Amino acid sequence: MERASHANQASHAKHRSKIVRRAVAGLSAAAVIGTGVALVDMGTASAAGTNLAANSGFESGLSNWTCTAGSGATVSSPVHSGSAALKATPSSSDTAQCSQVVSVQPNSQYTLSAWVQGSYVYLGATGTGGTDPSTWTPSASTYQQLSVNFSTGANTHSVTIYTHGWYAQPAYFADDVSLSGPGGTTTTPPTTPPTTPPTTPPTTPPTTPPTTPPTTPPTNPPNSAIPKHAVTGYWQNFNNGATVQTIAQVQNQYDIIAVAFADATTTPGAVSFTLDPALNYSTAQFKADIAAKQAAGKKVIISVGGQNGTISVRDSASATNFANSVYSLMQTYGFNGVDIDLENGIDSTYMSQALRSLSAKAGSSLIITMAPQTIDMLSAGSDYLATALKIKDILTVVNTQYYNSGSMNGCDGGVYSQGSVDFITTLACTAIQAGLDPSQVGIGTPASSSAASSGYVSPTVVNNAIDCLTKGTGCGTFHPSTTWPTLRGAMTWSTNWDASAGNTWSNAVGAHVHALP
Repeated sequence: MERASHANQASHAKHRSKIVRRAVAGLSAAAVIGTGVALVDMGTASAAGTNLAANSGFESGLSNWTCTAGSGATVSSPVHSGSAALKATPSSSDTAQCSQVVSVQPNSQYTLSAWVQGSYVYLGATGTGGTDPSTWTPSASTYQQLSVNFSTGANTHSVTIYTHGWYAQPAYFADDVSLSGPGGTTTTPPTTPPTTPPTTPPTTPPTTPPTTPPTTPPTNPPNSAIPKHAVTGYWQNFNNGATVQTIAQVQNQYDIIAVAFADATTTPGAVSFTLDPALNYSTAQFKADIAAKQAAGKKVIISVGGQNGTISVRDSASATNFANSVYSLMQTYGFNGVDIDLENGIDSTYMSQALRSLSAKAGSSLIITMAPQTIDMLSAGSDYLATALKIKDILTVVNTQYYNSGSMNGCDGGVYSQGSVDFITTLACTAIQAGLDPSQVGIGTPASSSAASSGYVSPTVVNNAIDCLTKGTGCGTFHPSTTWPTLRGAMTWSTNWDASAGNTWSNAVGAHVHALP
């Protein structure tokens, strides 16, 4: 997205260099975070490498463990090691949580890990005195290691470690649970489950330990309370010659407003946001306008990156910094989520880790959108598409920028030039065939010829592409082998350029998207 901040750049948009993206290794995110982490000797009574979890391999049955609703048992197969493992069976109202209280020391570092098998298997700790960690795998057909790190608070002397599955899902298995770090004094395990029985159903599987059951097993990506067919527009926090707007002035057709952009800080991976003084827009009014849009049913998110963005998330520390800083911005300004528009490369391992961490903080209502360049979505091995697929269960929509890109190969193997119905439809087809749900796919086009250096198409072309993908009408030479009626919608850069052009884009495309069945 164009990020220029001077009026004399009004007719120019970014001209992106086409860089070769490195191939993404076929290593799952859960496998990456499952890598063992060694802790240094902290000079305490228990060496850092000592396993503090009692009966960690379930060789002594369920001794030291408490499982909710009688859900746990030990079995001789499948096991990760030894002769026994935990088998816990969720119900429609219980996640089959098995937990243990472990003595720890204040102000200390710990690594919790376990080998698990099954669908929607979680591992975590509560009562740490800091940020309670958790991680999970949506599907592990064989044993897979999960691992999280955490630090205890100044007054923390015990933590509860746990595993659990998900409501109405099949039984899961766990073995070789390990809590590594300095030990504390012995604590008697609780005689009652540590969590309150669930009473109210959510709709999707969260990334934090659930407390309430859903009404069915979760299979579809979350819609985060946005319309079935939605329109996304970027709001410019700078003046580059397009109409200057407040959030309150953003056209009503936009369901998701992406505030462009958050900026990098001196802390690796962390971002910040400050209103451009040139807009003469107070922070108090900005927050009030966001709240008013939300009261009207709109969502306002913070976009990270842009053409000139320098945010880099390429290790665990920067992933944590990213999640913490974005969550802080959400709390400060009231943003509903985050948009990822990093146009200088993305690391699928650590960005997916960062977004899962953010999801754990923000909950299931978090909106996550992406705006990759066309070249970043050509195959499941492309960095952006690989990231999107890794977080498919918490992803809202990917609005690919079908402009500033030249010619590309489509899903049928043909070569298509930008600026046509065929270009849009065949590349949207690529994303869907790679594994994204159609409801997670949106069409990104410029609001006017001034908004991008190349690839502008009229609203009629956008609407024809939408019809081709959803209904099989309006196609060019390329006809998808099937239709996708649940296609999410469309996106434009930007609401400001749209306003400069008399709102032609939003009036035509917005009305068309919202009229879809």
